[in-house]
Amino acid sequence: MKPSSFSTLGKTHGSFAALLPVLLFLVLAFAGSDAFANAPAANHASPAAAHSEEHGLPTAAPKIFGGFVNSSMIVTWVVAVLIIWGARRAMRHAKDVPSGGQNFWEFIVEGLENFLGGILGPKLVKHMFWFFATIFIFIVATNWFGLLPGVGTIGWSSHYDPAAPHAFAHVERPLLRGGNADLNMTSAMALTFFVWWIIWALKESGPVGVLKHIFAPKGESKGFMKLFMIVIFFMVGILELISIAFRPVSLSFRLFGNIFAGETTLESMQQLVPSLGWLIPVPFYFLELLVGLVQALVFMLLTSVFTLLICEHEEHPHKEEGHAH
Repeated sequence: MKPSSFSTLGKTHGSFAALLPVLLFLVLAFAGSDAFANAPAANHASPAAAHSEEHGLPTAAPKIFGGFVNSSMIVTWVVAVLIIWGARRAMRHAKDVPSGGQNFWEFIVEGLENFLGGILGPKLVKHMFWFFATIFIFIVATNWFGLLPGVGTIGWSSHYDPAAPHAFAHVERPLLRGGNADLNMTSAMALTFFVWWIIWALKESGPVGVLKHIFAPKGESKGFMKLFMIVIFFMVGILELISIAFRPVSLSFRLFGNIFAGETTLESMQQLVPSLGWLIPVPFYFLELLVGLVQALVFMLLTSVFTLLICEHEEHPHKEEGHAH
C-alpha cells in the first residue's frame, strides 16, 4: 500500500475532522432534550429510590457544566481527539516502507478498503469509503475506551459503606460514561448516516430512480399481470418506506442496547461479591472487547448494505445480449 493511499480516508474524501463535528453537533442537539431519558429525575431521586436502583447503571448520562454537556459527550470528544491526533502523527512523515504507527494505520485502512470494496464495489467504495471507515474506527475506539478502568466506575454514589471502604459501591453519577452507552450518541450517528444515505441515493440514482427503486415493479410482465404487479409493488413500496424510516431507530438502539448491556453486566459482576469486585469482572472484559468490535462491524455492515441496496443499478441482460449481437 502506498503512503498516499491513506489519503483515501483523509485528504481526498474527507477526514475524521470532517465527520466528527457533525456527529458531535447532533449529540449536543439530542443531549439538550429529554426525549430518551429523564436525567433530572435521576439526579434528584431520593435515597430510597436510589437504593431501589442500586443495581444497574442509569440510562441517562449525567449532565455536567450547567446541564448542557453530559459525561458521555466528554468521552466522545476525547476519543475523537485521540483518533485524529494518532492518525495525523502516524502519517506526518509517511514512508514508502511503513513501520510503527504508519504501518498500523495503513493496515487498518487497507483492510477496511478491501473489505468494503467487496460489498460496495469499486465505484461506490471510492466515494463512500471515508464515511464507513470513520464510523467503524470511531465506534470501536469509543467502545473500548468505555472499558478503561474508571470509566463508569468513578463518580458520585450514595451507597458508600465506611465499614467496607474497599468494596465497589454503585455509582449513580459516573464522572465519565461510555459514549455508545448513551442513546444520544448512537442516535446521532444513525441520523448522520441517514442524511448521507439520502444524499448518496439522490446522487447515484436521482429522485426518479429512487422512486422507481422503491415502488416500480421488478421483472417483466404484460397485460393484467403487469397491472397486478404494479399494485403489489406499490404496496410493498409503502412498507419499504416505513422500513427506511425505522432504520435509524434500529441502528441506534441495537448499538446502544448491546453496549449498555455490557456495562450493566460488568457493574453487576462488581456488585456480586463486593470484596472481589476487582477480579470477577475480568473474564467479562475480554467478552466486551469482542462485543465492542462486533458491534462496530455490524453497524458498518448494515449501513453499507443499506447504501448498496439504494444505489445499485439493475442490469438488463436482454439489452446486453442485443449489443453483443
